[in-house]
Amino acid sequence: MTAFNMTPSHPSTFILMGIPGLEAAHIWISIPFSMVYIIGLLGNFTILFVVGKEQTLHKPMYLLLCMLALTDISTSTSIMPKTFLIFWFDLKNITVGGCLTQMFFLHAVSILHSAVLVTMAFDRYIAICNPLRYATIITNARIAKLGLVGLIRAFLFVLPLPLLLSRQPFCANRIIPHTYCEHIAVAKMSCGDITVNRMYGLVLAFVVIGSDLTLITLSYGLIIRAVLRIVSKEAHQKALNTCTAHICVLMMSYPPGLFSTLTHRFSQGISPHVHIILSNLYFLIPPMLNPVIYGVKTKELRDKVSKYACRR
Repeated sequence: MTAFNMTPSHPSTFILMGIPGLEAAHIWISIPFSMVYIIGLLGNFTILFVVGKEQTLHKPMYLLLCMLALTDISTSTSIMPKTFLIFWFDLKNITVGGCLTQMFFLHAVSILHSAVLVTMAFDRYIAICNPLRYATIITNARIAKLGLVGLIRAFLFVLPLPLLLSRQPFCANRIIPHTYCEHIAVAKMSCGDITVNRMYGLVLAFVVIGSDLTLITLSYGLIIRAVLRIVSKEAHQKALNTCTAHICVLMMSYPPGLFSTLTHRFSQGISPHVHIILSNLYFLIPPMLNPVIYGVKTKELRDKVSKYACRR
């Protein structure tokens, strides 16, 4: 592996160390990482392919699933190729521009992912609380517009992160103890005052996650109130089943996301290699499981996937 070691000191590059303390195990760690990554890609591309091919699935709910699949593909793909280059070939160098671009893309897609989850909660709220008007309120065009708003929001909120860092003077020691360019990890490479960077990153995380979680909680509060008013047990169960998949995805997204955000800033009590492995798994496990959850819980999608699988 030493033949591939390209980590000379250069003023325009950073060095991503991978998982410090476990360098000898990088190859072995890459095996489960690559398997989970590939399974996630296959699952999400399968959803995109099936929904794209089947005219009967050109509905708002499946458009939202495609948006979720695209964000899942984007988050994992923004970090894993470089991680595998570090693990397999010891290619640890990354330019400052490349690092800031990766950081921007990763955080922007994460915020877009949160916006998609909020839109899905709104979709479930209308489906259960106002079913007669669902077809007129939730249309493909409206979902596409909400997706565009989410994209613009992510771009505008995250853009200051790389812009602020690009103005910072970086120290001679440019070794980042991580597999990817996380905002705070890069900010710590600066010799200047990073108070503004720290505060903006923290406020951004809590404002975005806080506002999105508030909207999701409000939607589900209204859904629960509507469900409790349903007399029929069968209708009661059906209403709850329509939300199960979304709730599972929420539980895999927000708690680990908050944990990852906080530990990047206040991680004194956590071993660095444990923290880095968990951070990577956060971007690997949900993209792998989300297609499975929706494939199992959504009969129409499951049937269409089975149809294409049987053709093979």
